Parts: sequence; structure tokens; C-alpha cells
Amino acid sequence: MKFDLAIDRIVTGPFQENTFLIRDVSSQKALIIDPGDDENVIIDFINNEKLKPLAILNTHAHLDHIGAVSKLQSLFDLPFYLHKNEKMILDMYEQSCEMFGVEVKQKPIVDFWISDHKSLTFDKFQVNIIKTPGHTPGGVCYEIEEHIFVGDTLFHGSVGRTDLPGGSLSQLKDSLLFLIKTVNHDKIIHSGHGDDTKLKHEIISNPFLTYMQIHPYENNRLHQTI
Repeated sequence: MKFDLAIDRIVTGPFQENTFLIRDVSSQKALIIDPGDDENVIIDFINNEKLKPLAILNTHAHLDHIGAVSKLQSLFDLPFYLHKNEKMILDMYEQSCEMFGVEVKQKPIVDFWISDHKSLTFDKFQVNIIKTPGHTPGGVCYEIEEHIFVGDTLFHGSVGRTDLPGGSLSQLKDSLLFLIKTVNHDKIIHSGHGDDTKLKHEIISNPFLTYMQIHPYENNRLHQTI
């Protein structure tokens, strides 16, 4: 069902993580993707815009993407969705905060573990789930109309790091090649950090994607900067 969408981005926390709110303009119902930090800023925005949040969906469970989840869950009585293979990452939340020297907040409780689900429906929102492990074991992208929320799988000019626990370079390459082969290249890519882009631009200008298309099986020569 086609309807008018508005995408709002709030940059949060010391890692400058992108929190996204996707709203149905006619009803102001909204989904929240990756609320990473600065929960009071997100709450003020929701209240000022008179949004009616329906759910929280996370692309993965790294500390910079989940810091505001618990407060939003509680205040707006929202279900929290996360892929089941992210449990290990979520369980390491406190340890990760200590490692990076950031404030430990309440670890969220997952209401719905995504497994083999291909899509989720919230009111008018049809959310297609694209499994993209690599940056983390259970990383996913969410496709909503002409928009794809990719978390830290792909960035403007770069790709996600795989040197943290649970990361896999070979899985990340497979996930990126899968996106190239299956996703409409004109759709808007919303990354977990940095600016929006389109897959058609990244295929041409992103050195990691251009290299992978030429050398799809050479895993040991791809170096990441993020």
C-alpha cells in the first residue's frame, strides 16, 4: 500500500549514530529504527511532532544503536524487535560500554525475536526484512517503500567493520553482494552513521563495493576503514 512517508533522522550519542523515525504523514503513526542514545532528545521530538510510535526495530544490537531503546519501550509501551542471532551482542552490552568508556544504560528486553520472518506489518507499514550478517551475526536491513535502513552494513563510501566480536568479513561480503543483486539500485539507503546514499552511487564510487564485484571470492584483501 503506497502512502506518504516522512523520514526523520536524529543523530545521537558520542558515536554520532543515526536514529530514524518513519512516519505516516496522514496519521502520524511511526516506527523507530535504531534509537541509539539521547533518549530525551528523541522523546522531545516525538512529543513535539505529535507522533504515535508503533514499535522499535533494530538493525543490530551494538551499544551505540540500543542505548535509548529501554526508555522508549517503557514510556510509549512499545514492542522491541531484534534478530535472534543478535542475542550474543545484546548480552555483551554492559561489557561493550565499559570497553568503549560510555555510560551503561538499562539493557532492553526483546519482545519479538526475528528469525525466518520475511516481513512485518504495522498498520500501513509493510517492512521487508533483508538478512545481512557480517557486521554482527544477526544484522538485518529494513525495506519500507523506497527506503532501506541498513544499519552499519553499508555506508556512503565505506562498509561496516567486522573486527568486533561476532563480526565476519566473508559474511559481510556475501551480504553486500546479495544487496547489489537483489535490491533496486534507486532506493534510498539510510545508514547507521553518516549521510544517506543510493546503491547505484555506491556501486560506482564505493571502493569496497567496486572491489568486491571484481573479486567476489578474495576475502583476505578487503580492508575496512570504519
